[in-house]
Amino acid sequence: MRRSSRRSPTRCGGSSPAAVPWREPCIAVARQWRAVMKICQLCTVDFTLYHFLLPLMRGMREAGHEVVGVCADGPLLADVRRDGFRVETAPLVRGLDPLANARALAALVRLLSREHFDLVHVHTPVAAALGRLAARLAGAPRIVYTAHGFFFHERMAATPRAACIVAEWIAGRLTHALFTQSEEDARTARRLGLCRSGDVLAIGNGSDPARFAPDPTGTVRARVRGELGTPANRVVIMMVGRLVAEKGYPELFAAIRDVDAELWCIGARLDSDHAASVDRAFADATADPACAARIRLLGYRADVPDLLRAADIFTLPSHREGMPRSIVEAMLAGLPVVATNVRGSREEVVPGETGLLVPVADRAALAA
Repeated sequence: MRRSSRRSPTRCGGSSPAAVPWREPCIAVARQWRAVMKICQLCTVDFTLYHFLLPLMRGMREAGHEVVGVCADGPLLADVRRDGFRVETAPLVRGLDPLANARALAALVRLLSREHFDLVHVHTPVAAALGRLAARLAGAPRIVYTAHGFFFHERMAATPRAACIVAEWIAGRLTHALFTQSEEDARTARRLGLCRSGDVLAIGNGSDPARFAPDPTGTVRARVRGELGTPANRVVIMMVGRLVAEKGYPELFAAIRDVDAELWCIGARLDSDHAASVDRAFADATADPACAARIRLLGYRADVPDLLRAADIFTLPSHREGMPRSIVEAMLAGLPVVATNVRGSREEVVPGETGLLVPVADRAALAA
């Protein structure tokens, strides 16, 4: 298996809010409706607004539109405001708490009614559902939804999956255009009729190639490994993702026991996360001192490009994905990728050429 030189489609987001080409389809749709608009970019938490939507907001501002961000309050909003954007907050929460969601819906209706947006663009499951209903109640003339991976997926039990599909279908009656990141989600949306107008477009995913270009001299590799105390000849496997079980950390921690390599885990558990913890899996793996020395939880890092240049293999053993940016960035850095055979990842990884696809939650396959 060779190191990847393949360039995946560009996408909505990046590990830093740099301007990248993925924003163009969204801006093009805006141009079709009105020359200059007041646009709301709505998501649930500040992490999404800063890391994923800020490039789109910049692109729309450059195209002449007035752009306002809306999400729950959080520390990263200061960075968005420093970029010159107005950000309004609403009491959105991740999860299905009925009372919390009712409060959020009421707040969104008041906010959207006051602001008179020409276009409301929603992202992430809770904000997408509540935001579309609030936008309709507030009289917004255009409602657009970007699905960064539908909440329902192939491994979900039949009853909750059906409930999620019905909810998406109902919200789709309020949707004028639907963007997906993966072609698989676009096909699903068309087949299930998840957009009233039928306007469904797969816009892909990506990052800035220059920012993640390989390090041909090895200078960065040597510096980063020196800072982390990792020997030059040690094989390093790297993962980037929220520190929750659905990202596949339990299987990864178990698999690393059987692999002669060091594991760098980049990411943290967000305050808004409700997914299962990885604490027990980490404790089990690190009960063996030899294994404990090889698992490095590095937390949130701003130097992901340099860490990729210092690693040898990238892995993403998620149980579900949309169209993962982390795989794109690893490929841009020239790393082979071992990922689970889930939506999005299987569109990015070419087995035997740019990486390997393994079954979900299969420790043995991951270690092999």
